[in-house]
Amino acid sequence: MNILFVHTNFPAQFRYLAEVLASDPAHRVAAIGSQTAGQLRGVRLERYHFHDVGHAAVHSFARRFDAEARRAEQVLYALIGLESSGFVPDVIVAHSGWGETLPLRAKFPRARLIVYCEYFYREHGQDVHFDAEFPQFGVDGMTYLRAKNASQLLALAECDLGLSPTAWQRSTYPTEFQGKIAVVHEGVDTEVVRPDARAAFHLLSGHALTAQAEVLTFVARNLEPLRGYHVFMRALPAILRARPWAQVVIVGGDGVSYGPTSPDGRTWKDVFWSEVAPHLDARRVHFVGSLGYGSYLQLLQISRAHVYLTYPFVLSWSLIEALSAGCLVVGSDTAPVREVIRHGDNGLLVPFFDTVGLARTVIAALAEPSRYDGLRRRARETAINGFERRRAAAEQLTVLQAALR
Repeated sequence: MNILFVHTNFPAQFRYLAEVLASDPAHRVAAIGSQTAGQLRGVRLERYHFHDVGHAAVHSFARRFDAEARRAEQVLYALIGLESSGFVPDVIVAHSGWGETLPLRAKFPRARLIVYCEYFYREHGQDVHFDAEFPQFGVDGMTYLRAKNASQLLALAECDLGLSPTAWQRSTYPTEFQGKIAVVHEGVDTEVVRPDARAAFHLLSGHALTAQAEVLTFVARNLEPLRGYHVFMRALPAILRARPWAQVVIVGGDGVSYGPTSPDGRTWKDVFWSEVAPHLDARRVHFVGSLGYGSYLQLLQISRAHVYLTYPFVLSWSLIEALSAGCLVVGSDTAPVREVIRHGDNGLLVPFFDTVGLARTVIAALAEPSRYDGLRRRARETAINGFERRRAAAEQLTVLQAALR
């Protein structure tokens, strides 16, 4: 069987499924991705070159779709190249979020099409308008937001099956499409991401932190409000006053992955750091930027309390990896987190905006680590039983076989 993956950042969510399929000699596996795509053993990779040329002449409501159409054109060229070399897919697995699915059905109408359904934008009940501290969308903004779903709706109409990583993420899609979307997480490598009492994390100063220290961790791709960075920072003064030996390690870039930039042009990191810095011991707060994967795992392994906050939005891999590493996770009591964290069983939940409650919970976690040993144990069990990569790949294969039937 010929299987084609299409994802701008391949392998991304398709890594473990692609590895399983590529290891089977009964299959030929190919992938199409942009310049950011990575090679995977046994998978033929075709990279396309996409340059956003700007959209000055395009109506603001249509700018995203214009970029997606340009990206789709490059995908089409890659599809033609594959076909001319003799590769015609039986199954195509593609992410629905960048317009890459637009030419797939037209080019290969007989192939079964499975689309990855990560998130459907809505004006209310999710990330937009969740946080009243920040500017709210007007009619123009909400119209643009609705238009962001255009290529996803086309993909959903044409696909044979969809995949969403969590039930809540599936629930963001229109009700009429949810029946064709299966809930299957892509999985994490629980053998690599595991507790290690011998782990040490080296700060930029060269000082090593171990599990014997009071280490509070916070991880996000970028430090921004959607991932609760502002709430975490506002809880820090109280935490550091109560725990004079605590060290705080904050992982994340200075950019914006989701949502708007700050009104004054500063990074969100600087906006909220400048707000709290006069009220805490800055020597105990360590911004380490974006880490290599090995260092990131070592940090999780020595964490005494790990804070994960998010608006109602896509659930981060980092939450599942924190559970797999045996972290005590203090998470936001928001819908995507509640699907994984059961308060008092495999982690702790606090209301997203409750900085006082967050500080109180973290202080207790740092002060009495042994009290939460059972939660750490069950956190890892949650990762193994629900998100282990081989199990996830097997479930994805079942969905793929169903699509063939």
